[in-house]
Amino acid sequence: MSLSPSHRLVMRAITEQEVPSGEAAALLDGVRLLAGNDTLPAQYAMRQDAPVISLEDSYQYCHAMTRRHSRSFFFSTQLLPPEKQRAIRALYAFCRTSDDLVDQATDNAAAALAHWVNLVHAPQAPPNHPVLLAWNDTVHRYHVSPMLVDELLAGIAMDLTVKRYETFDDLWLYCYRVASVVGLISMQIIGYYEGAVSYAVKLGVALQLTNILRDVGEDAARGRIYLPQEDLARFGLTDDDILAQRRDDRFRALMRYEIERAHTLYDESRPGIALLNPDGRLAIAAAGEIYRGILNKIVANDFDVYRKRAYVPTGTKLLTLWRVWRQLRHERSV
Repeated sequence: MSLSPSHRLVMRAITEQEVPSGEAAALLDGVRLLAGNDTLPAQYAMRQDAPVISLEDSYQYCHAMTRRHSRSFFFSTQLLPPEKQRAIRALYAFCRTSDDLVDQATDNAAAALAHWVNLVHAPQAPPNHPVLLAWNDTVHRYHVSPMLVDELLAGIAMDLTVKRYETFDDLWLYCYRVASVVGLISMQIIGYYEGAVSYAVKLGVALQLTNILRDVGEDAARGRIYLPQEDLARFGLTDDDILAQRRDDRFRALMRYEIERAHTLYDESRPGIALLNPDGRLAIAAAGEIYRGILNKIVANDFDVYRKRAYVPTGTKLLTLWRVWRQLRHERSV
C-alpha cells in the first residue's frame, strides 16, 4: 500500500463531512466586514522596527511556546522525527496564536483576527514574526492545503459571534474546524495512507469535546457555553445553571453523557492509527490516549470542572505511553 496524494484525500475529507468548501472563505470575508475600518488594537500590531528573526530561531520560539502552553502535546510530539516534530510544533504555535487573538482580546477581536488573516494569506511572512515565519515554512515544505488553513481560521472566527450551539450536529462543525482540521494538517506533515481521513476527523472531534468538557468553567466565565442546548434540556439544565456553576446530579448526568460520547469517538477513531506513516503512529496514538485521560480525571474530580482543572500527571503519561507502545508492537506482529 503506497501513500496517497494528500491534497486529494484532504479535499475528499471536506466532501465526506459535507462541509461547504466556500463557507470558510465567506466567513473570513465577514470577519473583515465586521472589523470595518477600526484601527488594529495596539497589542496585536507588529513593530516595523523589530529585528529580523532567523528561521531557526522562529522554530525554537514555537518549540518554547508548545512546551510552555501544552505539556501533553509537547510530550507526545517528542516521539516524532526531528523535522516533523518542529513542523507540528509550528502548527501548534500557529493555532495557539490564532486562538488567543479572540480569547484574550481586550479591544476589537474582529479587527485583530481580520489583520491576522491578511498576514496568513500574504505570500511571504513578516520577517519579524517568529510564528508566521515558522508556519509559512511548514506550509510550503509540507504542501499544507490553503483550504484547510481557512477552515481552521473560520472555526476561530465562529467564536466572535457564536456563543451557543443548539445541537451536537451544530457543534460538530465547530469541532471539525478547530480540531479535526488540525489533525488533517498534521497528517499532511506526518504522512498517511488511503482511508485515514474519516478517522482523523473523529479523533479531532473527540479531542475538542474533551477540551470543551474540561473548560466548562473557563468558557462560562467568558459567557460561552459549548455544551449543546438540546443536551442541557435533556437533563433539565439551562444556561443559567452553567453560568452559575451549579454542580448537582443533573450536571453530573450531563457530563457522564458527554464523556461517554467522547469515549465512543476515541474508540471509533482508533483504527486510523494504523493508516498513518509508521514514524508518526506512536506520537498520535499516545497523544490521543493521554488526552483521553483528561476525561477520567474529570470523573475522579467528581465533575468539578468549575474549580479543578483536569490534567494527566507525568507518571500517568509515561504509563500510557508504555501501554500504547506495547499495543502498537502487538498489532504489528499479528
